[in-house]
Amino acid sequence: MSKEKAVSETPIEEPSSMFNLARKVLLAGVGAVALAQDEIEAFIKKLVERGEMAEQDGKKLMREVMDKRKKGTRRAEIEIDRRFEDVLGKMNVPTKADIDALSAKVGALSKKVDELKKPGA
Repeated sequence: MSKEKAVSETPIEEPSSMFNLARKVLLAGVGAVALAQDEIEAFIKKLVERGEMAEQDGKKLMREVMDKRKKGTRRAEIEIDRRFEDVLGKMNVPTKADIDALSAKVGALSKKVDELKKPGA
């Protein structure tokens, strides 16, 4: 009986551990981006303080770095979304679109049932 219990609990634990793993990876990525940004700002500030770079050039460089970071972040978000959808598809987890489509069908069927229940139909 304990063997059956272990088997039945396994599917419940897998999505949770998958979620936790994905969460940890995403949080680590966010932390790395924040750390990298701080390091870049500090590096540019040092260059400006030493006179190796004009203040305006430092600001311009920082804007360029931030713009590239935003573009890279957006590309990463798109790739993460795609991979996450692939994983959910392999796990047979319905998407929001699937649930919305099913809800629309249930609504349409409910209307038909209500019409059939009316006297004289």
